[in-house]
Amino acid sequence: MTNFSDISADPLYLTALASLGASVPAKLMAVPSKGSIAVLPFVDMSGEAGHEHFTDGLTEDIITDLSNVPGFFVIARNSVFAYKGKPTDVRQIAHDLGVKYILEGSARRAGQRLRINVQLIDASEGGNHIWAERFDRELSDIFAVQDEVTQRIVEAITGKLAPSSISERYHPSNLGAYDLVVRSRWQFSTSKQACLDAQTMLERAIALDPNYPEAHWLLAMVLIFNWMNWNGNPDPDRGDALKMAQKAVALAPNEAWAHETLGYVLLGDLKWEEAKFQYEYALRLNPNDADIHMGIADYYLADCEPHKAMEHLATALRLNPHPPGVFFWELGMAQICIGHYAEAVVTLRREETYGTGSRRNLIAALALLDRIEEAKEEAKLFLDSNPQWRISAWVDWVPFKADKYTKIWVDAFRLAGLPE
Repeated sequence: MTNFSDISADPLYLTALASLGASVPAKLMAVPSKGSIAVLPFVDMSGEAGHEHFTDGLTEDIITDLSNVPGFFVIARNSVFAYKGKPTDVRQIAHDLGVKYILEGSARRAGQRLRINVQLIDASEGGNHIWAERFDRELSDIFAVQDEVTQRIVEAITGKLAPSSISERYHPSNLGAYDLVVRSRWQFSTSKQACLDAQTMLERAIALDPNYPEAHWLLAMVLIFNWMNWNGNPDPDRGDALKMAQKAVALAPNEAWAHETLGYVLLGDLKWEEAKFQYEYALRLNPNDADIHMGIADYYLADCEPHKAMEHLATALRLNPHPPGVFFWELGMAQICIGHYAEAVVTLRREETYGTGSRRNLIAALALLDRIEEAKEEAKLFLDSNPQWRISAWVDWVPFKADKYTKIWVDAFRLAGLPE
């Protein structure tokens, strides 16, 4: 159990620990005063195999558009998708996620026609519907519908006419490219094979639409993630990732994710100031994105400022209270750097992240707690999946600015018997 006596003055840290099941004062999860909303996964009404990912992509894109609205507080994709396929009690969901509004919807794709139904609910007022509409359009109008839905939601919540510039994201010219990008989102962190599959799909998407920024930045993320976390070949992946990320920024200079991805690639190359600039620029463009907060937390960990990293992780976990495993991977690293090894073990043994590449950090946490036999067992399991992994190779690319942090991990790895 966490000892709160040491950290009671740090509410951001407490908020982060809320995702670990710790007891946190209710006021820290109070509904934000600004427009707070969760977009539940749209229900696929098509009844055909292969259409569900399209409906999921529609949900994700509306979440992204809303997160770019100044003054809004939007729950991240992973947390709302935790409710997919489950009975919905909007008041309970709003309470659990700490938001005022819930958006529900459905989509039916039939041939070249698309029907979307949406309804906006004020969960704080007993679940009253404050806006609902049906859109019957050509499939090729999907992006115009996304823009219109976003604007109508903003107008319903703020009572003001939404500016037309809210949804200025680039829309692909080829629906086949869009389909491939939607299929490739979020999977690269789950396994090496999924990462390679995503790479293939994104390369095909770029061939179909060479000016599609999201395809470029996702491919950059896949390449660098494969190198840093799945023992891929650093050459040519590093150089190709940099080219893809730079192309994404050139194509979409106002897309926060393009800059965040470029920051991630530059961090992998240990270009500290350039990486920091890109991360901070991304955060200025969209301070409401949980993944961007997690990205800048990664930078601060590498820069050996774990308390700053924890602040951003806390914000990320408030925006995404049911996050994917990579959030706990990062949180576990921050806890190790701070010296909270026992909390790190709890974090890294969560179902969402246990058994992935984060096991490497679990090994370190156990060894630092002097739980050597457990650390050795985890090391054996890790090497079964990563037989070529070596401490020396890890040291060559690990992005810690200060040697003392690298030494923490190296000493722990040696205690666990990982190969030099």
